[in-house]
Amino acid sequence: MADASDEDVQERLKAALWFAVGKMVDEETLRRNRNVTPQFIGALTEMVWTQIENVATDLESFSRHAGRSTITTDDVLLLARRNGDLHDIIKDFVDKEKATKAKGKSK
Repeated sequence: MADASDEDVQERLKAALWFAVGKMVDEETLRRNRNVTPQFIGALTEMVWTQIENVATDLESFSRHAGRSTITTDDVLLLARRNGDLHDIIKDFVDKEKATKAKGKSK
């Protein structure tokens, strides 16, 4: 029964992703005065889904390797290490958030 529930959740997530991707593609096609097919949106959605699965697997592996059961920002930064610009953006965001939390705790 748990498998059916997991499959249902996965299908609902994929449907939500399809909707979100479709909405973004629609906005861009209107802005650029272009057309795309439903097959393109489906293929793009599948590609994004696969990338999400790969990222999730990598983050879980990094966390498990560090002996933790929770994924942290360190795992995300490790994942982004090969994309310098993305790593810098995430690192700046994390540093700002930590500074904000530190200010809040010191008051």
